[in-house]
Amino acid sequence: MRQGRGLGALYCPYCYEEISARQIWFRCAGRISRSGRRCAPEADPVLRARTGFTGALPPPFPGDGRPGERRPGPASCPECGDDTTIRICPVCHSRLPVHFGNVPSRLIVPVGAKEAGKTVFMTVLVHELMHQTGQRLNAAITGADDSTRERFTRDYERPMYRDSKLPAPTTPGAPHRAPLVFRFTTEGRPAAGSLGGLARLAGRPASRASRREPQRTLLSFFDTAGEDLRSARSMEQNVRYLGAADGILLLLDPLQMPGARGLASGRLPTPGTTDDEPANVLENVTDLIMAAQVKKPNERISKPLAIVFTKMDALLHDLKDTSPLLRPPPQTSYFDDRDSREVHTEMQRLLARWNGSRIDQIARLNFSHYRYFGVSALGESPTADNRVSGRGIHPYRVTSPILWILGQFGIIGVK
Repeated sequence: MRQGRGLGALYCPYCYEEISARQIWFRCAGRISRSGRRCAPEADPVLRARTGFTGALPPPFPGDGRPGERRPGPASCPECGDDTTIRICPVCHSRLPVHFGNVPSRLIVPVGAKEAGKTVFMTVLVHELMHQTGQRLNAAITGADDSTRERFTRDYERPMYRDSKLPAPTTPGAPHRAPLVFRFTTEGRPAAGSLGGLARLAGRPASRASRREPQRTLLSFFDTAGEDLRSARSMEQNVRYLGAADGILLLLDPLQMPGARGLASGRLPTPGTTDDEPANVLENVTDLIMAAQVKKPNERISKPLAIVFTKMDALLHDLKDTSPLLRPPPQTSYFDDRDSREVHTEMQRLLARWNGSRIDQIARLNFSHYRYFGVSALGESPTADNRVSGRGIHPYRVTSPILWILGQFGIIGVK
């Protein structure tokens, strides 16, 4: 659910189509009903066309999926009469996460040129949120559905962290590439002056009665291929995804900038075409977002845009000793806005040095809320055979971009 778009404005976290709670469909639970009838599983042509899933499932049916105060109410299957609480998207027929519509859904799209490291970045980002960063923020991130949990472990985390293999580049034009949907849970803070707040100030644990309920947010990550951003065939799909997105992680490879490439150390990526130059990628993404939103031509885009420069490990040796990029990132339980602003200013200085000031001009003139970040998902260049270095994965500031976006939504604290 979007704040500022009306309580009835919902976007499916799987197909990114706008729906209303009243339109939500249900799927029969497939149990034997009180009358002794049972719906036979069958293929769902809508689900197959949208996601590629070819298995047999109990039949879907339309209903009113508006959630109740605590959880969605059941609906009766018109075929067998059994009650079900399985809600599905009326457009793609994907099963909607628990509490969908009762908790905010934030659609976050990572985009960028090919070989910018989007898949590696997303894998390390979620891993860090699950472990070190999650512990520091007193937050937990978990897969919101069985498919996300299975796919993230099998296709992303296990190959990189256990087998030291980097994922293959995202296939352009893939028709059935489903987003990964996660549930981000934070602990609600007691109001100022409450017994829980006073107990914390006194160094004592708050009583259970004074603690607030957990705050849950759905995060949907759609991994686009860099080639899809300039493919006419994928234009409509990307306009829909970027138009529905609440926040955008734009990953740019500074090693595709001639001014930075000549300063880099370590393994260099293959030079891209002019379409892969960071300024052109930002320009293309800006055009796609503008095509998706209905606004006056003279209004800036209001979506938070995190402009993330990847592979910074290859350029750290060239920075001044006083650069904020050389100091350890803050290990706080909130987003440190002062540190982030200093990194933003440093990246602006580097863009001027790398002959990349056009990037700053495009961002400043078209976006109301944008910020620069310098990160390294692996901590150093991969090996020649595209594997993680023997020293392992040592991410550098990789969670800062999404924490800034979450802070813009008020999901985590900002100081």
